[in-house]
Amino acid sequence: MNPVKMNPSNPPRKFRMVRFAGTATLMLLLVTGAQARTWTSTDGAKTFEGELKSYDPATGAVGVTQPGGTVMKFNQDKLSTADIAFLKEQGKIDAPSANKPAADKIDTDPKNLFKKPDGKPADMSKPVLVFILMGQSNMVGMGNIAGGEGSLENAVKTKNKYPYLVDEAGGWLERKDVRFVRYMSGKGPLNNEWMGIKGGTIGPEFGIGQVVGNAVDAPVMILKCCIGNRSLGWDLLPPGSERFEEGGKVYAGYKDSPDSWPKGTEPKPIGWYAGKQYDDDTADAKKALADLDKHYPGAKKAEVAGFFLWQGEKDGLNAVHASRYEKNLVAFIKALRKDFNAPNAKFVLATMGEATKGSGNKVMEGQFAVDGATGKHPEFKGNVATVYANPLSQGGSGNGHYNGNAETYMNVGEAMGKAMAELLKNQK
Repeated sequence: MNPVKMNPSNPPRKFRMVRFAGTATLMLLLVTGAQARTWTSTDGAKTFEGELKSYDPATGAVGVTQPGGTVMKFNQDKLSTADIAFLKEQGKIDAPSANKPAADKIDTDPKNLFKKPDGKPADMSKPVLVFILMGQSNMVGMGNIAGGEGSLENAVKTKNKYPYLVDEAGGWLERKDVRFVRYMSGKGPLNNEWMGIKGGTIGPEFGIGQVVGNAVDAPVMILKCCIGNRSLGWDLLPPGSERFEEGGKVYAGYKDSPDSWPKGTEPKPIGWYAGKQYDDDTADAKKALADLDKHYPGAKKAEVAGFFLWQGEKDGLNAVHASRYEKNLVAFIKALRKDFNAPNAKFVLATMGEATKGSGNKVMEGQFAVDGATGKHPEFKGNVATVYANPLSQGGSGNGHYNGNAETYMNVGEAMGKAMAELLKNQK
């Protein structure tokens, strides 16, 4: 699968001007590799930073991945004596397959996905598989834990639903192979613990964590970075989005402010800009990954294996943003993969629970348009999935937080987790 690898000892963004042996071209590199190394030319005059991906001692062939993801291939005779000695210490390293799954084994059998966790810690010789959750208030989580009908307590202890959440004595179970970490707009970690019900409210993370945790044979981190009342057309607008004109107005591109202004006039910036929440959420995720051991004790390496998105309510209230939802969503998926140097990371999103097929809902149409199986974008085949949330919802609307019904959040989370497991399994 070849997802991103993060170095817990280095900050996630660092820029350096370097030269590669054999060329006179200066290159600006974004350093994110887990094993990034500064390589030196034979004469010691030039350097290049990247992660060793392959080496054949018999031929001297070397493959190094630039932090931007490009693999450079060259012979060891271009390198310094110290670098050659380092290569010989490593021995033969086969180039990884671009289609290698994130884990050695992906289990999608429903009987196994919903088993109680066995209570054992994960195999820490393997990289932590990180799944980043983004969205707005329903991804933040508004499902009630305590109370009567609609609460998680009632669903589990009266209706006998989601039995994997409790131990044999009926207490909330804590699994030792899935870590739950949460940040919100620079604040956090607000959660940094083994996954289990602790109190307050829930989002879809517990359904996601159960299914993904059982599907893969590796340590898992559920990393949630989001806040409520955020739109894809403004707050979460991804980098690279350009200004456009409609109805006599100019609408903001990435980092523009305000969100729109009359055509022919100059914009008057406010205390927010297009894409500010995208920047905040991705910065929070990178902060957690840069300090990996703090967020997953004992972890040495992490790979961003997938993204989850549950969002759309705010865009639905703005006709212009709704009409451009598909365009922005395509850009959002691509921007995240680029930002985390995770070109093969899977992406799962869910529609709004109140939205129905065939209703003309522009946000939903955009969400289904990116589905890899039935959508319009061939580049997303096998790596993006859209979950239809309406049959899973227990009533209410996204803007009303589904009346706080925890079953809606659990059902959507389980479905999103299953969709992710299928995407991971099918990448072979």
